[in-house]
Amino acid sequence: MHEPLYLRWKQWDCRTDCRYHCMVAREEERTKLGDKPVKYHGKWPFRRVYGIQEPVAVALSALNLAIQFHGWVSFFILVYYNLPLRPDKKTYYEYTGLWHIYGILSMNSWLWSAVFHSRDVELTQKLDYSSAVALLGYTLILAILRAFNVRDEATRVMISAPLIAFVTTHIMYLNFYDLAYGLNVKVCMIMAILQLLIWAVWAGISKHPARWKLWLVVVGGGVAMFLENYDFPPYKGYVDAHALWHATTIPLTFLWWSFIRDDAEFRTTSLLKKVK
Repeated sequence: MHEPLYLRWKQWDCRTDCRYHCMVAREEERTKLGDKPVKYHGKWPFRRVYGIQEPVAVALSALNLAIQFHGWVSFFILVYYNLPLRPDKKTYYEYTGLWHIYGILSMNSWLWSAVFHSRDVELTQKLDYSSAVALLGYTLILAILRAFNVRDEATRVMISAPLIAFVTTHIMYLNFYDLAYGLNVKVCMIMAILQLLIWAVWAGISKHPARWKLWLVVVGGGVAMFLENYDFPPYKGYVDAHALWHATTIPLTFLWWSFIRDDAEFRTTSLLKKVK
C-alpha cells in the first residue's frame, strides 16, 4: 500500500509513520496512567496535522516571514520614494544596503524555520540551523556598525571579516562534521546576547528619538530568549516553549522595522541639515 501523497511529499515512509503512531499510542497510555510526557528521539511528542509535525510552529514561522516581508517592503518604499535622494539617486541613509541584506537573511531564516518544523529531517535541520546562525552573525555585525556609526567601507570590512569567518566556519562544522545541537545553541545565545547588550548600551547613551522602541525590542528579546531555553512539553500536543518564542517575535519584528524606518528618517534629516 502507498501512503497518501501529502505524506510521501513530507517523506513519511512506512517506518517513520509507524514510529509516529506508536508514539501517539504510547503517550495516550501514559496520560491515562497519570504520567508526564517524555521525549522520543530527542523531541517532544507533537501531534501532526496533514503530515506537518509542528503545525503551530509552522504557522507562526510563516507569520514571522510575512511580517519581515512587510517590514522590508515598507522600508524600501520609505527610503526610495518617501525620503529625498541624492543627485546620483542613492539614499542619504548610510545603512540602506545593510538593512536590505538583513531583510533578505531574515526572510530566508523564517522560510527554513517553517520547512524544518513541518518535517524534521537532516537536510531541513541543517538548513534551519545554518540560516539562523547566518542571520545572528549578520545582525551582530550590523549592531556593531550602527551603534558605533561606522560609515567607512574599509573599516566595515575590517570589522565584518573576522565575524564572517567565524560564522562561516561554524556553519561548515554543523553541515560537514557534526550537527551538534548543544554547541549551536551556545554559539547562537552568545551572538544574541552580545547584540542585545550593544543595542541596550547604545539606546542608553544616544539621544535617538526612537530609542524607546529599541528598549522595548531589547527587553522583549530577553524574554524571548528565556522562552527559547525554557523547555516544557507541548500543550495538547501542539504548543511548546519554542512555539511561544515564535509568537513573541511577531510584535518584536513589527516594532524593530518601525525603529529601522525611524532611524532612516532621523539620519536623512540630520544629513540634509548638514548639506544645507
